[in-house]
Amino acid sequence: MADTLHRVLRGMPKAELHIHIEGSLEPELIFALAQRNNVRLDYASVEDLRRAYAFTDLQSFLDIYYAGASVLITEQDFYDMTRAYLKRAHEDNVRHVEMFFDPQTHTARGIAFATVIDGISRALADARSEWGISGGLIMCFLRHLSEEEAFATLEQALPYRDRLLGVGLDSSERGHPPEKFARVFARCRELGLHLVAHAGEEGPPDYIRTALDLLKVERIDHGVRCLEDPELTRRVAKDGIALTVCPLSNIKLCVFDALHQHNMRALLDAGLKVTVNSDDPAYFGGYINDNFLQTFDALGLDAGHARQLARNSFSAAFLPASEKQKRLDEVDAYFAEAGLA
Repeated sequence: MADTLHRVLRGMPKAELHIHIEGSLEPELIFALAQRNNVRLDYASVEDLRRAYAFTDLQSFLDIYYAGASVLITEQDFYDMTRAYLKRAHEDNVRHVEMFFDPQTHTARGIAFATVIDGISRALADARSEWGISGGLIMCFLRHLSEEEAFATLEQALPYRDRLLGVGLDSSERGHPPEKFARVFARCRELGLHLVAHAGEEGPPDYIRTALDLLKVERIDHGVRCLEDPELTRRVAKDGIALTVCPLSNIKLCVFDALHQHNMRALLDAGLKVTVNSDDPAYFGGYINDNFLQTFDALGLDAGHARQLARNSFSAAFLPASEKQKRLDEVDAYFAEAGLA
């Protein structure tokens, strides 16, 4: 029975809505790009770097994440990184990707905004033509920096407005509440961009509330702490606000001690629109199918949950209505053919 469920999970069409492209940079590619660009790393080998992936919290991860990003210098580097992720996504039967990228991580190092977005966009275009993966870019503001710096990044992005699906908010959550970025999110809303924000991962449930009320976000990234506030949970369920949950990330960053303690089943039971995602898969031990397989095994979830999660991933996506319906029909046809509808 477990083998059958694993086959279903691997093969089902799905969307990934919470993937930081810089977090897909595997140690092998980090070393290859470091060599190509003559960048000195503080690690002697791939194995040495991988051993450093023992994180105690979000900040300890971010320290290594930003160091890894230092090898990204040319447009080809950004292309190679993005293509490597998209190839893996294609193998995991991902049909649609809404990809986060952190331009401030790169522009602070003197890398031109155009270099970043051109490389990533070219890989997305190739993935669409080669594998039929649709996708879009969500530009994240780093919340440990100021709102003024976020506005400066938005100015840099305006010539590329047609390539942006939306904006998000990521990096260190503690001590950086959503309201810090209320003005820049208001401006992004005026520009017609979709709005999302990380909230309720390490930060309290109230960060989810303020992200909804003050930033006017359409989706919450992570959001696992909402269950601590029953009134908020009822509101999020009633309004159909999607949560882009990343189970293996939550374990690696000590949000939960073990996967069997994760609250995904409780989130689903509360009627929340949960989706499964990989977050920073190179650092957290798994891409999207790894997240599905390990979480289902740990929590005893079944094919009904699988179908719901696959449907949620597309219904929560920022797709045109006709395209969204096409993808939902694909999911239903897949489960019907498997005799699990």
